[in-house]
Amino acid sequence: MTRSRARRSGSVSMASTPLSASTSASVSPSMSSSSTSLSSMGDEPSKPMIDGYGNKFELPDFTIKDIRDAIPKHCFERSAVKGLMYIARDFAYMAANFYAFNSWIMPSLSGAPTLVRAAAWGVYGFAQGLFGTGIWVIAHECGHQAFSESKIVNDTVGWVLHSSLFVPYFSWKISHGKHHHSTGNLEKDMVFVPKSRWEYARRYAGGIAHNVAELTEETPIATLIHAVAQQLFGWLIYLFTNVTGHNYHSRQREGRGKGKRNGLFGGANHFDPRSPLYEAKDGKLIVLSDIGIALMGYAIYLACQKWGAGNIAIWYGIPYLWVNHWLVAITFLQHTDPSLPHYYPEAWNYCRGAAATIDREFGFIGRHLMHGIVETHVLHHFIPLIPFYHADEASEAIKQVMGKHYRADTDGGAIGFIKAIWKSARWCQWVEESEGTTGEASDVVFFRNRNGLGAKPMPQEKVKPRVNEIRNMVHVGILKKEEAAQVGVDID
Repeated sequence: MTRSRARRSGSVSMASTPLSASTSASVSPSMSSSSTSLSSMGDEPSKPMIDGYGNKFELPDFTIKDIRDAIPKHCFERSAVKGLMYIARDFAYMAANFYAFNSWIMPSLSGAPTLVRAAAWGVYGFAQGLFGTGIWVIAHECGHQAFSESKIVNDTVGWVLHSSLFVPYFSWKISHGKHHHSTGNLEKDMVFVPKSRWEYARRYAGGIAHNVAELTEETPIATLIHAVAQQLFGWLIYLFTNVTGHNYHSRQREGRGKGKRNGLFGGANHFDPRSPLYEAKDGKLIVLSDIGIALMGYAIYLACQKWGAGNIAIWYGIPYLWVNHWLVAITFLQHTDPSLPHYYPEAWNYCRGAAATIDREFGFIGRHLMHGIVETHVLHHFIPLIPFYHADEASEAIKQVMGKHYRADTDGGAIGFIKAIWKSARWCQWVEESEGTTGEASDVVFFRNRNGLGAKPMPQEKVKPRVNEIRNMVHVGILKKEEAAQVGVDID
């Protein structure tokens, strides 16, 4: 059941193409200011916003109505029958893969060296992980109510599918919905919120008063270790600690965030009904999500009793890790690229946030096995209700509205997608405003790095503290009042 998809050209859109070195170097530094920084706007006009590549950035000027009106009406139609057929297809792939390896391939290798048999099981796990990711994506559709017209059908199917992958369906659905409502908002987004310059300095430069621009290049081995850890454990750490999500939980309107923060035992996680990620009315749904996880855990226990823990580790455990890897890779690359802006609340709105995402290309794997989640993510952030089998057509329609604000990196196809993990890790280390910006423009920030790639970090003397951010760092206990005072922020 292969969908017919118009393949994009293997190129990078103009919005994500680096300028020449001479063009990038011509950007003049100036004092930055914003409504949330310790500076006044003054009379000097704002200098241009500069993205991580060194390109001039302009704020999107279209509305969500413009986007919706451009999409053909039939793209909003959802079919449970069609969705179930895709589920049946994906499970058929998984069953065929399991049968082939257990009944034919591995028996034929019974006398082969251990390394050969291990490699064969590795191929099985990789393929099964791709098929499992397809199941994950359809459950994701259910969470957005894009699977069918029925909320009961959507949530039932989503709960079953996600529970089978140890995903707390309703817990994730709620936090993921908040991600969509606040994409690119540094104080509200729930997924891959980048480190600010202040946070990066706190972690890696010895304190927020230190200059990150003076840090030496991050060694490739350090980048590799971080990337591998992110891909192996990022999803589980996110569920248990809300890592990469915002850390402004004290603003939770019911007061559930008081004294809570991201991190192990910080109280912000996807399993506790008291978590500040949720409201009191969500409690029963969080418990239902936990029940789904517990039932799956019991099923795995029974399977281990019957077939042995070693077999289950091979049959289910390795594919499970691959699914987690692909989930993290896809989400990371959808929201992390040198061309993408992020916003402080004063400059954020829904359209700007939705446009602060990027489409990529993963070839047959992305378009067929993963149901286009890699290739049509920009459209998905504007209208998540559109099912994946209409996403290509809808994506083409909104490009006419978005114009230069549409971003896609399709260079290299599937290989380019994998390479982008390394590129983004090297180019995108923290965010800061562009030199010389004032007013609203100073509340728009872009990726910078210590590796000498793309636009240079702002000189330390031009950096102005973000009062709200630094006060929140003190509030959640990751910064001392004395350290805040070093940069001119007094904490009462």
